[in-house]
Amino acid sequence: MCASYGLDPRFTDAELLAQADADVIEGLRNWAEQNAGETLRPTGKNLRNLNPLVVSNGDAVSLEPAWWGYLVNGEPAKFPSINTRSERLQERPGGLKTRAIVPSTGWFEMQKPSRVWHEFALDNQALFGMAAVTQRGRTPEGEWITCYSIVMAPASEHLKEFHERMPVLIPPGLSQEWLTGPPDRELIDEAILASGQLAERITVSARP
Repeated sequence: MCASYGLDPRFTDAELLAQADADVIEGLRNWAEQNAGETLRPTGKNLRNLNPLVVSNGDAVSLEPAWWGYLVNGEPAKFPSINTRSERLQERPGGLKTRAIVPSTGWFEMQKPSRVWHEFALDNQALFGMAAVTQRGRTPEGEWITCYSIVMAPASEHLKEFHERMPVLIPPGLSQEWLTGPPDRELIDEAILASGQLAERITVSARP
């Protein structure tokens, strides 16, 4: 399960979008600087953070503040919703109706039984995208907002010793298709395959 990730403003490269979007990249860097290196965590009743999400905006893309986890009837969902299993989307592609990309410079997982936290990063602190499915939800204050759930798949072979699952990574060449392509089994299968190839560049380091 991915329950926290990072967005470091010092990212060295952008492996996020097929075509470089200066406004999106600059917006992410500014947001990360204002976030002061804080770890991004699920949104809830007490932690009311909104995290930046890359969404389709017609023929372009844009950033949108979003609630991590689903809202149901004006409250955080009673069921686990911050992550969605890729296998479930393969069985029920209807869950792919609306999608987004989560920008990140690394995600964090605890290795068991040592209980040591590790960071999973791409190359040398590159900015990359994680697959997400989205839906609209109403906050406790009555505001409608985009909610997201990060898509998780079985971990690549070299990462399994640290954690059995990992986010589905969206390489730049698949970014537009992930955001706007038909919500079918072919799309999620293609994303899982592309993620496995990109995951070969993921390195792991223990967090101090």
